[in-house]
Amino acid sequence: MAKIIPLISIAIITVLGLFFIFDSGSNHDVLKSTFEIDATYYDGYVEISYLDKTSKTNHVVLEVLGMDESFQKTISSSKFVEIVPFPILPKHGWQVHPVTFLIDHQDLGKVSLKTEIHSFGEDAPQIIYGSP
Repeated sequence: MAKIIPLISIAIITVLGLFFIFDSGSNHDVLKSTFEIDATYYDGYVEISYLDKTSKTNHVVLEVLGMDESFQKTISSSKFVEIVPFPILPKHGWQVHPVTFLIDHQDLGKVSLKTEIHSFGEDAPQIIYGSP
């Protein structure tokens, strides 16, 4: 059973990644210039930051997947920093714990962003832009 959870998590992440990649369209540049996100691991926790440079976010559903109990929170702000406890480093790497943002934006409508957690001092991974 313990080996099945990581395999299922990897399958879900792959499907989500493909969804985001093929659905990114021509809005990529607009989305890239509008939103800044990051998920950095420090000792025992992950700091997740979000910034909408237009300040037109209605709300964001933030989710960290692949955990025993997934973290999910709805935030009504164009800028926030959320601290998520993460006491144990993942055995299979950060790829099994994607961080997703489902954004309701006044001008852009529904937007989805995905990134991976990275350790402090490492380069941030690529952000995947899309629409749900």
